[in-house]
Amino acid sequence: MTKTLISIVGPTAIGKTALSLKLAQYFNCDIISADSRQFFKEMNIGTAVPTAKELNTVTHHFIQHKSVKEDYTVGDFEADAITKIDALQQTNPIVIMVGGSGLYVKAVTKGLDTFPNVDKQIRNNLNENLQKLGIETLQNQLKTLDITAFNTIAIDNPQRLIRALEICIGTGKPYSSFLTHTEKKRNFKTLSIGLNADRSIIYERINQRVDLMIDNGLVDEVKRLLPYENLNALNTVGYKELFQYFKGNYTLEFAISEIKKNTRRFAKRQGTWFKKDKSIAWFEYTTDYKIIIRHIEKAIKKSDT
Repeated sequence: MTKTLISIVGPTAIGKTALSLKLAQYFNCDIISADSRQFFKEMNIGTAVPTAKELNTVTHHFIQHKSVKEDYTVGDFEADAITKIDALQQTNPIVIMVGGSGLYVKAVTKGLDTFPNVDKQIRNNLNENLQKLGIETLQNQLKTLDITAFNTIAIDNPQRLIRALEICIGTGKPYSSFLTHTEKKRNFKTLSIGLNADRSIIYERINQRVDLMIDNGLVDEVKRLLPYENLNALNTVGYKELFQYFKGNYTLEFAISEIKKNTRRFAKRQGTWFKKDKSIAWFEYTTDYKIIIRHIEKAIKKSDT
C-alpha cells in the first residue's frame, strides 16, 4: 500500500479531533498533532487538548511534549514530524495528522522555505514592542520594510508578523525575497480532508467552546501562567485576553467576549488559508465518517494502481 499521510484540516471547533479518532481507529494508526498551541504542556484548557480518554484511545504524538519556556519553531516541528512519520510508516503505511495551524500543516506536507539565522535578541525586542506599542506599530513597520509580505501574510497573527520582521531586520532583505514556494520531496503521499460548515455554525460552536473552557477553569490556568506572560507561546488567543483581565485592563466579561471575537477571526483566517489549497477534499462537519473513509480508501486504491 502507498505510504499515505491523511491530513485533517478546517477551522477551530469544527470537529477535527473527533473525526481523527474515528479514522485512526478504523485504520489502526497513530495521530500526529499539527496544532502548534497543543505542543505546550502548561497550556491545556485554552488549547482544547484532547481529553485523557481520547489520548488513551489512540496513540498521539506532539501533544504537550514541550514547555512554554522552550523555543520550538515550525522548522523544528517539520524536522521532528517527518522523522516520526517515516518511523511510523515502517509498520503502518497510514498516519493521520490533524490540526488547524496552516503553516505547520504545510511544513509537513510541502516543506518550508529556508531562512538564514538571525540574532534572537531581534525577536525579543519585537515581542517587547508588541506588548508596549501594540500590533499596529509592528504592522506599519512591516509595511515599510516589505510591502509584499505585508499584503500576503496574516499580519494580525503576532507570530507570523514577528517572524517576517525579524528576517527583514536581521538580514536587511525583504522577508518575501526568501520565499521560493518549492515543495520538498516526501516519502509519502498526502491526502487532505477538510471539514467545514456555514460561518454562523462555526461561530456558534466557537462561542460554546469558549464558554466550556471558562467553565473548565481557563481563568485559573491563565493565572498560573502570569509569570510567563511575555513568552512567545502565550501570545495567543485565550491567554492574552485574560492576561489583560489580570492586569485590570479588561473586565472578565469583556475578556471572554474578546476571546470569542479573536477566535472567530482566527477561524476566518484558517478558512482563507486552507481554501487556497485545491487538493483538499471538503466535507460538511456533519458528514458520516464512513463516507469519508470510503473517499480515502478510493483515493489510496487509485494511488496504488
